[in-house]
This record gives sequence, C-alpha cells and structure tokens, in this order.
Amino acid sequence: MPETPTPDSELTADQRKKVDKFMRGLKRRNPGEPEFHQAVVEVLETLTPFLDDHQKYRDGYILERMTEPDRIVSFRVTWQDDRGRIHADRAWRVQFNNSIGPYKGGLRFHPSVNQGVLKFLGFEQTFKNSLTGLPMGGAKGGANFNPKRRSDREVMRFCESLMIELHRHIGDDIDVPAGDIGVGARELGFMFGTYKRLANRFTGILTGKGLSFGGSHVRKEATGYGCVYFMEHMLNHIDDSVEGKTCIVSGSGNVALYAMQKLLNLGAKVVAASDSGGTIYDQDGIDRDKLEWLKDLKEKRRGRVSEYAEKFGCEYREGATPWSIPCDLAFPCATQNELDEEDAEELVKNGLVALAEGANMPSTHSAIRVFRRERILFGPGKAANAGGVAVSGLEQSQNALRLSWSAGEVEARLQGIVKEIHERCIEYGNHSDGHVDYLKGANIGGFVKVADAMLAYGVV
Repeated sequence: MPETPTPDSELTADQRKKVDKFMRGLKRRNPGEPEFHQAVVEVLETLTPFLDDHQKYRDGYILERMTEPDRIVSFRVTWQDDRGRIHADRAWRVQFNNSIGPYKGGLRFHPSVNQGVLKFLGFEQTFKNSLTGLPMGGAKGGANFNPKRRSDREVMRFCESLMIELHRHIGDDIDVPAGDIGVGARELGFMFGTYKRLANRFTGILTGKGLSFGGSHVRKEATGYGCVYFMEHMLNHIDDSVEGKTCIVSGSGNVALYAMQKLLNLGAKVVAASDSGGTIYDQDGIDRDKLEWLKDLKEKRRGRVSEYAEKFGCEYREGATPWSIPCDLAFPCATQNELDEEDAEELVKNGLVALAEGANMPSTHSAIRVFRRERILFGPGKAANAGGVAVSGLEQSQNALRLSWSAGEVEARLQGIVKEIHERCIEYGNHSDGHVDYLKGANIGGFVKVADAMLAYGVV
C-alpha cells in the first residue's frame, strides 16, 4: 500500500523518518543552537521529496555538506567606554558557503547574538543569495555588543577594534559584509574607515555604505520595498493585488517603515506597526503624513511607537504584537520567531489572505505549518526579504565598475530581481491544482543552484 503524506508537511512516513534521522545527527553535532536547527528542518521538510527524485544530490552528500559552515571565525573585541572602563565583547563571522560567489551577509550588533543565531542566519543567507541570481555566497556575522545608549565615540571605538581583527578575513572577492540589526550607516562608516586605513585600499569591502563613499541608492529602502513587491507578485498570480487591502506590519525599523511606504504607494491601508514596547492600532490608517512623522520618530529621535499613539490619538497595546488585529495582508518585519502558532491561527481566523516575511525567520515552525495547512499565500523570508541583499549585490557591482546608478535604475533592477525570485518559486513550488507553495519553491530554487555548483567542484 502506498504511503500517504501527512497533512502539515506532505511527507510520507518514510520521508519523515529521513528528516528525523538527519535532524538527530545535526542536533548532536550542533547542540544548543535551536534557531539553526529550526532553519534546517524547515528546509529539509520541503527538500526531502525533491532529493528522493534527484539521487545525484544524495550521492554527493550535498545536504550534509551544505549544513556545515565552511568556517567560523570567533574573536574578542576589546574597547574602552567614555568613562575609561574596558569592555570585552565576543564577535563572530560565519562563512557558510561560497560555492556561487564571495561570502555575503550582514553584521548584527545585539546582546542576543551568539554562534547559533549567526549560523541560522548564514544558512538562510545561502539560499536567499542564490535566489537573487547574483554571484553571492552565504555568510553572517556580528557581536553581542549593544549600540543602544552608547555614544558615537564608544560605537566608533568598538567598530575600530572589531575591524582590526575582521579585516584579516574579508575582501571584495572573499567576503563582503553589510549592515543588519544594530549596524546602520554610522557603524558601517566607522568600520569602512578603519578597513581603508588598515588595508590602504578604497574598495567595496562593505555594502550599505553612505552615498558619499560608494553606497547605493535605494539600499535603505530595499528590504521593505522588495517584501511588498514579492507580496504583489503573489497576489497578481491569483489575479489580485495589494491595492485596497488592509495591512499590518510588525516592527518600525527600516524594513517596516519602507514596507509601509511602498504599501501606501500601491494603494493599501496600513493600520498597525510595533516595537519592543508594544503595538499601535490606527484604524484610520497610517497615511503618508503620519508615516513621515513615524520615520522621524524612529530614524532621528529614536523614540517609541507609544508616542505615535499619543500624537494621533490611536490605540496603543502595551507589550502586544499586531497579530490579533484583523487584516488582509501581514508583514512580520521585526525579528526571528515573533509570530507563533497561536498568532497564525488568529490571523487565519480574522481573514488573512497572504503573509510576506520582511524579517529573517519571523514565523515559528508551527506557525508556518498553520499557513501551509490553510493554504495561505506565504512568502518566506529567503524569498520575500531578499531585496536588501539584492541591492547590496548591486552596490558591489557599482563599486567594481566605479560608477553609480540612479535611484530609478537601482529600483528597476530590484523589481526585476524580485520578479525572477517569484518565477523561480513558481517553477519549484507549483502544485498540480495551481496552488503555489512558496516555501517549497524558495527552498528548492535556492538549493539547486548552490548544489549544482558544489557537485561541479568535486569533493571539496
């Protein structure tokens, strides 16, 4: 009798055993790294049936090799604060896979940063970069340093100390870091200046730089814009659009703010945003004027969204996330695992049509199962938030060519890349009934290019 798929993952009993066996080995080799385990199992559950049909990848031991980073560099960052006290933080660079190009991935400064978090991010980055079609491998790095409430001089000293070690391991044809949580224009400027002095070279070694020294137009907006573009493609594929939809967005950083801006440009209504303190629910909608005020609050004054509620007289839900607010479209743009199974059930009950991840792995494994079971249009982060790294790749190209494209040129290229990512997801995620499983499509689409390159190199 043929085995039947389980409803949540579409795996046969034999395939489930393969997944469980692989994960037991991975957890044994990588203890205490739950985020990395989660990232791998989410890929494995959609990839296993594909591997059963393509024996060459099993014979090449590709998945086992792909889940081991090429190398991890760990080092101490010693710096002095404004009071003269000495601090020692820990930093890492996880160079995961450079089969299709130099390592590429952000640097994150946050107290929660550890090796397991960076391995999950580097693993995801490998697939994400592959999907863009650009020649970029996967990496991630960062430190458990918290730049909040630190002076510019303290941040500068930390960045200088970090780059003194990091510069040994990066290069424009080796590894090109970028910004991430806690690493913006200020931090990138300090690090680039230090690298330039150490190496005596002016080269595109970092992306996300200021426009005056080699940065690209649209880089700040790219992740949020790309997320909305991907959502629009998902809806267009079922003869629908973003226009007129009620949207909720989590977070209020660059990704969230520019996702909201693009949603407004496309005729949607945004009713919610959040930060670590709570959520604002503006039933009248966050219009353009309100969004400009919110941008000033978050980007310049570094205030809290509760101030928006006071300013515009809307509801503020202290300590809450946006997921209980009725909406058509949802955009988790804050951080990993911010949306759990209960949240997913609530969103579905309230009429959710589609969700696109602006953050890296913001939905838990069980939440994703709910979306897939209910056949909600689900844009996973490795596809939906690839706009940021896509424009980082375009910045690398501009640096190499010693030229600068206009904002219009960069955005047009970004739109083309997101369109190609969506087409790749359809190619590998299309079901016989016409439904597209975007998680499956993104995972397989990202895997194939890297895996074929690894096979071509032989046993390395």
